[in-house]
Amino acid sequence: MTTLKVWDGFIRCFHWFLVVSIAVLYFSIEEGMIELHFIAGFFTLALIATRLIWGVIGSKTAKLSALIYSPKAVFNSFKSSKNTIGHSAPGSYMVLAFFALIITQLVTGLMSSDGILTDGPLVEYVSSDTVDFANWLHHLNFDILLYAIGLHVLAIIFYRIKGKPLVKAMITGSKNLKEDEPHTIVTKSPWLAWGIFFILLFILMMTWGKEPINYFFS
Repeated sequence: MTTLKVWDGFIRCFHWFLVVSIAVLYFSIEEGMIELHFIAGFFTLALIATRLIWGVIGSKTAKLSALIYSPKAVFNSFKSSKNTIGHSAPGSYMVLAFFALIITQLVTGLMSSDGILTDGPLVEYVSSDTVDFANWLHHLNFDILLYAIGLHVLAIIFYRIKGKPLVKAMITGSKNLKEDEPHTIVTKSPWLAWGIFFILLFILMMTWGKEPINYFFS
């Protein structure tokens, strides 16, 4: 048995930061803390934007192209006990679904309004009908996202029973491979990804996020 580094530092932190940010988004809106909700939303926007960029220029296992599998590959993966380098075929479909749901949530949030005091930063650029649609989709999509998270947790349990500790791999960044399984370097240094993230985060917080930050800490 050999150990191979399959997840770079940014990908691992992205995963756990996303878990925390979604929890904060849910908590803040339930408690009526709209300024914190916007701050967490801008943080998540910087996070997902960096992940997409890193999906083009980053580690082999981080690339968006590594998430493309045929339906046949998904079906065959359930019958195989072979380890995969990076996401499995079903896992890749789940990641793509999360990307779609989170991006939808972020974009609709930017165009949402409570009709009284709080507007998303893109509200002034779209029609009132678009704002109404964004409000409706923003709420519906989050419910769908919660169901997807529940399905993801069940999948983690399923793979753990099959002897594939996905959570451990996302913490340590490494997977155990059999001696006869191919293993080559598939990760890159994450410092470029972190640089992109902090630049995007700074821009967002100094523009769209400046007002909610000032109000939240006042």
